[in-house]
Amino acid sequence: MKNVAYALIAAFRTLLHPKMLWLLLWPMLAAVVLWLGAAIFFWGNWAVGLAHLVQATPLQQWVAQGFLATVSHYLIDIMLALLLFMAIYVTALVLVAVFAMPLMVSHVAQKYYPGLARKNGGSSAASIRNAAIAVVVYCVGWALSLPLWLFSLLALVLPVMLMAYLNQRLFRYDALAEYASREEYEQVVARSAQRLYLLGVVTGLLQLVPVLNLVLPVYVGLAFIHLCLRELQQLRQLA
Repeated sequence: MKNVAYALIAAFRTLLHPKMLWLLLWPMLAAVVLWLGAAIFFWGNWAVGLAHLVQATPLQQWVAQGFLATVSHYLIDIMLALLLFMAIYVTALVLVAVFAMPLMVSHVAQKYYPGLARKNGGSSAASIRNAAIAVVVYCVGWALSLPLWLFSLLALVLPVMLMAYLNQRLFRYDALAEYASREEYEQVVARSAQRLYLLGVVTGLLQLVPVLNLVLPVYVGLAFIHLCLRELQQLRQLA
């Protein structure tokens, strides 16, 4: 998995470039302001809605027994806090993917892959559709698995696996859209599926590190740009 290690190291070097430094904080800050602002006004309504949802499921009877009964009145706030964190981080990822990726791809390609020809196989509409699919699948999986996160050992696995899916699905398209043809995009995704998911897992683990996750969306985007463009370059060399 040399390409994955290369992508992680190269992304760190690229992150320190002056053109990238200004991108580090604004997506996360914008997401925090957006969702904390919404939470100030709507937290009570969210709590009531989530409580009604929990009461309509077997989870209500489960938490009403034993030790969990003593802390059940905190569970709604805990679940809301987890959902809020998820919303903030996913929003930051989407902001990076939509607004920052074109600049990031251009910088990485010119500096590290100057001989790579552009074939413009992607489009803005396809990029938006890809991002929407990635976010919807992630959010549905996150919501459905939330009780397991709270009460089982799967809490150590599910967040990383879901984030791995989101990372690779969200960034692979935008990393290749400008430089790969449609056929090349499909070939890169097929031949590099394991490496894409491995990079998604590694960056998903990093996402759990406090403070570091504040600047992680840009680093994740850069890592996938390096991996995808390197895979594309090697694919063309084999042709």
